[in-house]
Amino acid sequence: MKIKKLGRTGLDVSPLCLGCMTYGIPERGPHSWTLREDESRPLIRRALDLGFNFFDTANFYSDGTSEEILGRAIKDYADRDAIVLATKCYFPLRSQPNAGGLSRKAIFSSIDASLQRLGTDYVDLFQIHRWDYETPIEVTLEALHDVVKAGKARYIGASSMYAWQFAKALFTADLNGWTRFATMQDHYNLLHREEEREMIPLCADQGVAILPWSPLARGRLTRDWNETSPRQDTDEVGRKLYAATEAADRAVVEAVATIAASRCVPRAQVALAWVAQKPNVCAPIIGASKPHHLDDAVAALALELTPEETKALEAAYVPHPIVGYL
Repeated sequence: MKIKKLGRTGLDVSPLCLGCMTYGIPERGPHSWTLREDESRPLIRRALDLGFNFFDTANFYSDGTSEEILGRAIKDYADRDAIVLATKCYFPLRSQPNAGGLSRKAIFSSIDASLQRLGTDYVDLFQIHRWDYETPIEVTLEALHDVVKAGKARYIGASSMYAWQFAKALFTADLNGWTRFATMQDHYNLLHREEEREMIPLCADQGVAILPWSPLARGRLTRDWNETSPRQDTDEVGRKLYAATEAADRAVVEAVATIAASRCVPRAQVALAWVAQKPNVCAPIIGASKPHHLDDAVAALALELTPEETKALEAAYVPHPIVGYL
């Protein structure tokens, strides 16, 4: 894989990021479909062998065990200085006051706990998982700036918010001389293109790297509409994300299948190629529960869609209710 620059940070990253929500103890946290450490480590090792150097997790994933599994694997398999390691904060791990959100107290506690679980002195990218409506953005940004100045994070990023909120955060950081968000991790795929209206143009204008999450729409773009998976059967979030425009979405899935058949490639390659080839996308965040998921993701980078194929993939899309700002 050809290395890319992560926005204006100067960091070298692989053009795909391995999302590690798939890895964690199933009995910990809200995701019963996650893979235990003995199943996860070979996939992380395979990703490294394929050229991935960009890994994304969160304190919330599997009650912190995703961070633990990823941290141990990187320590055993990789040179930490070559790895770009990202994690997130916002969601509480415990049901008690000050356990979540983006207050100064919560942010300082979150970064220290994440570093301990990851087994590292710093993360390369520390991201807010959601917008905190209860905490002034000035409080959040100053705390994040101090985390960077303390050497615990090299850069900061954001995920899943409205464009006006992100613009406010960038302006506020510039106004006060604080570290500004370098990345936006947003919900963007063939079944949800609402980010094209405001967020993506804003990021392009501001030099912010776009890291789409769920580029395969939680697997819906990789199989027939009525076909399911163990994850889909238990994924309440996924049902909320893709339940409002079924007729149009089904037509998009069928278009992916048609082009994949004509190219003699898996559908995942077509759907991911569409995201990866968008001019303002830096590194889609892909999940992998099987080795071929990683192989398909890398192969998608070499699959160049024609203008006619792109038009066919996009033709059936209709405006969607905004989802992902949970």
